[in-house]
Amino acid sequence: MSIRHSLLALLQDQPRYGYELRVEFEDRTGAAWPLNIGQVYTTLDRLERDGLVSKDGDDGGGHVVYSITDAGVEEVAAWFSGAVDRGNPPRNEIAIKLALAVTMPGVDAAAVIQSQREVSVKALQEHTQARKAVSANQRSADTAFLLVLDSLVFQAEAEVRWLDLCEARMVQTLGKGGSNSAGPG
Repeated sequence: MSIRHSLLALLQDQPRYGYELRVEFEDRTGAAWPLNIGQVYTTLDRLERDGLVSKDGDDGGGHVVYSITDAGVEEVAAWFSGAVDRGNPPRNEIAIKLALAVTMPGVDAAAVIQSQREVSVKALQEHTQARKAVSANQRSADTAFLLVLDSLVFQAEAEVRWLDLCEARMVQTLGKGGSNSAGPG
C-alpha cells in the first residue's frame, strides 16, 4: 500500500497536519488499514526531503501543516494514471505457512488449512455484513468505503476458494500415496 501517494493525494484537497491526514485516510478507507501516526510523520518527512510537500508553519495549535508542491501534484497525477505494479506480489503469510506445512514432518497441513478456512470465512461474513449495513443507509460519502469493503469481500472469497483448492490438492496427493504431514524425504 502506498502511504506516500495516499498522503499526497489527501494534501491535494487542502493543507493538513499529520493527525488530520491519518483521520482523513482512515475515514476514506473505512479504517480497513489503520495508519500509525509515527508512519504518517516519517512519510511526511521523506516527502518533504523529496520536494513533494512543504511545511506551511503551524495551525495555531502547535501542529505543523503540510501542503503539496507542484512536484507532488505531478507525482499524484502519475500515481492515479498508472496501474499498480503486480510484478512483485507482496508476501502472503498464509501461502508461506501452507507451503512449509506440507513440507515439514509432523505438521498436519489439513488442520492448518481448516483453521485458516474458519478465520477466512468469518472475515468474509464480517465484510459482507459491513457492506450490507453501509449499503442499506448509503450516503454519497460511503462510496469510497464500499469500494474498500468490496475489495475485502472479494479477497476473502478468493482466499476461501484457494483454501478449498489446497485441500483438494492434499486429498489428491494422499490418493497417490503421499502424506500431508511428512516433508520430503
